[in-house]
Amino acid sequence: MLRDKSLVPLSRQHQHALALCVRIDRASPVAASDLGAWQAEMTQLCQTEIEIHFIAEEKVVFPEARRFPQFEALVDELLADHSGLRAMFADAAAQQMSVASLSAVGQRLSAHIRQGRAPTLRRPAGSLSQEELARMGKHVEDALADAAQTCILPTDATAYGRPREIPT
Repeated sequence: MLRDKSLVPLSRQHQHALALCVRIDRASPVAASDLGAWQAEMTQLCQTEIEIHFIAEEKVVFPEARRFPQFEALVDELLADHSGLRAMFADAAAQQMSVASLSAVGQRLSAHIRQGRAPTLRRPAGSLSQEELARMGKHVEDALADAAQTCILPTDATAYGRPREIPT
């Protein structure tokens, strides 16, 4: 569903989150001394975009997808992912992640985004009228009004390509 032009704001946020996932993957294994910076960045992204994004999907996109019985199981999976990811983000906010759990959240978030962007979930958009899509797009825009409009800049500790210490 995320390919229609009325839903582009959700796709932009997917790109921001995927950028974080790629940087986590490329920095892994993360040095223990950098773990706090990664958790802080993840917490900031969650507060400024991801949680707002999840709510928009849950209140706007998923109910529309549920109109089509073949998507109920997928929506249930995506909702379960939201719950699991929220627990992981809570660990990051509490600075309770390990190096392994940081890597795991990057992998899980990436898989979640790719599943939500799958062609199977986009098909309902082809069944909605232009008016329905425009209305849904307006609701998404309203739901995302408080979200950050720019990508978070990495810190020195989380920047891609930075020389890093390999944990022993």
